Amino acid sequence: MKKVKLTKPELKKQKDSLKRFQRYLPTLQIKKQLLQLEMGRILREIKEINGEIARIKDSINPWAGYLAQGIDLSQLLVIEGIETKKVNVTGVDIPVFVAAHIHIEEYDLFEYPLWVDKALEILQALVILTARRIILEAQFRLLSVELQITSQRVNLFEKVKIPEAENAIKKISIHMAEQMATAVGWARIARKKIQAQERK
Repeated sequence: MKKVKLTKPELKKQKDSLKRFQRYLPTLQIKKQLLQLEMGRILREIKEINGEIARIKDSINPWAGYLAQGIDLSQLLVIEGIETKKVNVTGVDIPVFVAAHIHIEEYDLFEYPLWVDKALEILQALVILTARRIILEAQFRLLSVELQITSQRVNLFEKVKIPEAENAIKKISIHMAEQMATAVGWARIARKKIQAQERK
């Protein structure tokens, strides 16, 4: 803590600082809670997506052997792009999944086995789910950084700035009270001396 001047202007400055810190602290605490809630929601959504991906993978196990027949599905399913938009969450711009633009190439139904239709449908679903999960993970990382910064600010206000201002106010107030008491004492002594000289 820097040295505090024991003056009236410094007392006003410290009181103003304390009011400002006490006004901002609740806002920071609310922001911290909102970030934690949003991050909790994201984690739940990621867990749901992981569960969906696991269910889909389990459902294709019985016929996954067909994929070993040398048919390259990556030539038929083309990912053209993932569309996102920016949304502001408690002061942080985060990406939000809008759509996965996937193109399925036309193919000769007589050249490919019947299961290819279903496989492409499942692959498309897996691509969409994976894209959503990647974007949610990016959201989580961005919000984690903001939560860390906000938590540091809350701690700074709660544990450093507010106690420093309160201590400075107390120290200045005690010093000023002592000075006032000393001044009153000197005034009494001076008055007694003046009264004593007047009696002479």
